[in-house]
Amino acid sequence: MTSALEEKIINAPESDYMNDEQLAFFKDLLIELHDTTRARIKEAKEEMLNQPDLPDFNDRASWEEQCELLMRIVDREQKLLPKIQLSLERIRLGTYGYCLETGEPIGVQRLMARPTAEYCIDVKACQEMKEHLIRS
Repeated sequence: MTSALEEKIINAPESDYMNDEQLAFFKDLLIELHDTTRARIKEAKEEMLNQPDLPDFNDRASWEEQCELLMRIVDREQKLLPKIQLSLERIRLGTYGYCLETGEPIGVQRLMARPTAEYCIDVKACQEMKEHLIRS
């Protein structure tokens, strides 16, 4: 469910792209994302540290598997934090919302879905195709 402010941000005319209201909206969104990401990291680490007494081999194996999953989550979340900080820095510098490669607008819809996006959809698609070709 989208809020009235989100609707207003999404439906703003292109001429208002990355105006003060939009920048403030995305700044708040990124700060909230940063805080929730840090909280998820903390929760996952605490969960891993609180190992229950598991005398049964199968229970221990399940616990270790769960810890591996938690470590992957922590790793992914820790990689997100610098991206959030870079996005906040781009807001401060006035470059947020514009593709790092082309300088074209990334688009409000894309930023709503991925507030840390650095590239417009066309550039990102080309990058992903190149990565796929290199891996093949």
